Amino acid sequence: MTLEARAFWTIAAGEGELRSETLAPPGTGEVLVETLYSGISRGTERLVFEGRVPASEFGRMRAPMQGGDFPFPVKYGYAAVGCVAGSGEVVFALHPHQDHFKLRTDAVLPVPDGVPPARAVLAANMETALNALWDSGAGPGDRIVVVGAGTVGSLVAFLAGRMPGTETTLIDLDPARAALARALGVGFALPDAAPQGADVVLHASASAAGLATALACAGDEASVVELSWYGEGMVAAPLGGAFHALRLRLISSQVGRVSTGRRPRWPHRRRLAKALELLRDPALDALLSKPVPFTTLPARMAGMLAGPDPCPLIAYDGGA
Repeated sequence: MTLEARAFWTIAAGEGELRSETLAPPGTGEVLVETLYSGISRGTERLVFEGRVPASEFGRMRAPMQGGDFPFPVKYGYAAVGCVAGSGEVVFALHPHQDHFKLRTDAVLPVPDGVPPARAVLAANMETALNALWDSGAGPGDRIVVVGAGTVGSLVAFLAGRMPGTETTLIDLDPARAALARALGVGFALPDAAPQGADVVLHASASAAGLATALACAGDEASVVELSWYGEGMVAAPLGGAFHALRLRLISSQVGRVSTGRRPRWPHRRRLAKALELLRDPALDALLSKPVPFTTLPARMAGMLAGPDPCPLIAYDGGA
């Protein structure tokens, strides 16, 4: 028997709707997943929802299971957790916001014991954070600064703060993020009080001001890793002043490719599986918003993208 599924589509700048689609029964090597939760990656999904994906990036910015084409209409997202129909196994998939979906068995990963389904939606962002930390070359004992306390920046700080001997500080414009930093076990500072002389700086605020702060925090011959994706438009980078005298290095990091030094040994599936394992700490629940019902998403997406929660959480009929 076929099944009618509902998915969230962005149909114009700032406008979305739920659309129905028919799913045939899963075939050999396929599974049907009943979604429990999905998470919104606010940085990228805001650009998609507002129609600010540059035409030059239409191909590279496609999500693995995206429907439609940029700019609109498009079914976008990559953080879904659900139960496999018939077995009840909880799995993670890089899939858009949809109440049921069908995938190849090798396109889903089991959620490890000790990781609640709601927290598992952070897996894609944790994969980005892990890759960025690899790109940074950070090691035990380093002074590490992370600028931008969104989901990715907070996860980078969380990982960095657990390396032996590191001094990790999370920087954000919002004083309320100090409580988040405490929950994650790292230091916090506003930009005006950001520490100087860091060994490694990672920037994830997607703003020119944040990039300026990141460069100002870097010590002599330090690396500044840029995780932000800005979409359309130009971003000013303050490359005067001490940038050249200190011989700073500005490095891009993007999750589409595994970090260079690990690429021969780490296929994407291994990296994503490790990201799921790294979500066992209950402290990470501080990143999740109160769940919003999937059926209300068209009316609430704009507000969720603009809201204060690092990771807006969507609950489906089977979720809490």
